[in-house]
Amino acid sequence: MLHLLLASALPLLAAGKATIDAQIAALEAANSPLLAYPSQLTQNIVPKPIHSHNDYWRDVPLLEALSFGVASVEADVFLINGTLFVGHEEAALTPNRTLDLLYIQPLLKVLGEQNPQNVFTVGQTTPNGVFDTSSGTPLQLLIDIKTDGVEALPVILQAFDPLRKAGYLTTFANGTLTESAVTVVGTGNSPLEQVKALEPRDYFFDAPLTQLTDPSLNTTWDPTLAPIASTDYESAVGWSGIGTIPADALSNITRFVADADARGIKSRFWDTPGWPIRARTAVWQTLLENGAFWLNADDLEAAANF
Repeated sequence: MLHLLLASALPLLAAGKATIDAQIAALEAANSPLLAYPSQLTQNIVPKPIHSHNDYWRDVPLLEALSFGVASVEADVFLINGTLFVGHEEAALTPNRTLDLLYIQPLLKVLGEQNPQNVFTVGQTTPNGVFDTSSGTPLQLLIDIKTDGVEALPVILQAFDPLRKAGYLTTFANGTLTESAVTVVGTGNSPLEQVKALEPRDYFFDAPLTQLTDPSLNTTWDPTLAPIASTDYESAVGWSGIGTIPADALSNITRFVADADARGIKSRFWDTPGWPIRARTAVWQTLLENGAFWLNADDLEAAANF
């Protein structure tokens, strides 16, 4: 088949001026099949360790984040009358902004395009992720439960069944962690004990970054339970980003990051200063230089170009 495609392109390559630009223009004008491939939806997008804070506020949730190479997104979820609505507060909810319509169905579509079923993919056992340039990079999806977590968890697990059946969810089963295209992590009111009891587990937990060494939590923190650990930047660090960072604030960053790194967990500081821009930049720079993994961001374009 390939030799037939090449043969069909030869007249185009010979047409027009004998320049590279002319040949490119001819192929593009003819919509040559040589220029298209099934999994090119995220062509040339480089994944970045950025977390799209309150992703559902964006003009186009999920897809806008993917367009910037953001590898982690967050949805606040309310369980009301059996339906999972997405929004920051009750006043922001609408009947059609559901977890299924904003995240699960779009992910199924994106991953369907990234995983075409054809003669070339027969026998492929590991699904491609959302990023064409790095098909082995999972998308992290944080589910911030705003209502009762114990009540919401079974409904959320059921909601992810289409992704589960397609083999797209990272899963811990029989002592083995198997990464796939999407890693779902519970935060907010997600119930720790119920998440710990899941077997198999494809809904993980956002660990408390400042309490990874706290024995009172009676929990062994590792990536099979908590691939990420987060904390409020203001309470954990507090530096405004203006002037020199105080020694105790810097010590807190390095200590908490080291606690997470020692357990193979990726750290995140949320609610970092957003203004003035120079302060935001200084905080981002300090966090990354001292090992924080996820850059928590509201301005995705600024973070992607950082």
